[in-house]
Amino acid sequence: MAISRTRSSLRSALLRGAALLAITVAVASCASKNNPTTGSIPTTSKPVGAMNATELRGAADSMGKAYEKNPRDPQTGMNYASVLRMNGRNDQALAVMQQVAISNPDNREVLAAYGKAQAAAGQLQQALDTILRAQTPDRPDWKLKSAEGAILDQLGRSGEARQRYREALDLRPNEPSVLSNLGMSYLLTRDLKTAETYLRSAAGQPGADSGVRQNLALTVGLQGRFQEAETIARQELTAGQAEANVTYLRSMLTQQNAWKKLAADDSGSTN
Repeated sequence: MAISRTRSSLRSALLRGAALLAITVAVASCASKNNPTTGSIPTTSKPVGAMNATELRGAADSMGKAYEKNPRDPQTGMNYASVLRMNGRNDQALAVMQQVAISNPDNREVLAAYGKAQAAAGQLQQALDTILRAQTPDRPDWKLKSAEGAILDQLGRSGEARQRYREALDLRPNEPSVLSNLGMSYLLTRDLKTAETYLRSAAGQPGADSGVRQNLALTVGLQGRFQEAETIARQELTAGQAEANVTYLRSMLTQQNAWKKLAADDSGSTN
């Protein structure tokens, strides 16, 4: 019984880490597509998804000042919350999005961002409720479908999650962020070959970002192909960005022995 609990705890820790990565990629993708463009919101020299830690802190300070001046503006609040999340300040990002949602109760984009902030803060059921409230049957939004899938994956409801991703792909065929989330869904259930298939498709689509390639690199590395994984992680990036990706990849792959142990335990189990 103790061995079973230990194995379950180990699996939960590893899979939750992978699920959070999928959520992070979805959030980062939205952040990079929502870069400020108006004069009332500070502009950034590069997409926030490509910033290092120092640049992210500076962006958070700058956007925080803009938010203080106009806390009801939806774009200002969403940009600020995105940067806060990328700085690891999930609780503050949630507080920001809560205020923005109160001021913009009918804005679907705001509700979607609020749901993602709830998920990043660990409020999964609340996040799911928010996303479902934002979605409308007559005008379904593929981003909301994908976000719903990512939350369902974290709740352990992989079958429902994959259905949402496929519905998102019906609305937005070959969208790399959705294909990536679908691939990560299979990674969560340790079907690494299927995960790799979807992630390679995602990485090959126009508009695929470094987060998609990072997920592919992780999946390849977990299959023991470490050199190939590092090559993927370094693709089409500056030297600094590539090194950051490889460092992250190596940190995830330090758990490789744990993943192998889970596979061995599962193959020897009759359950």
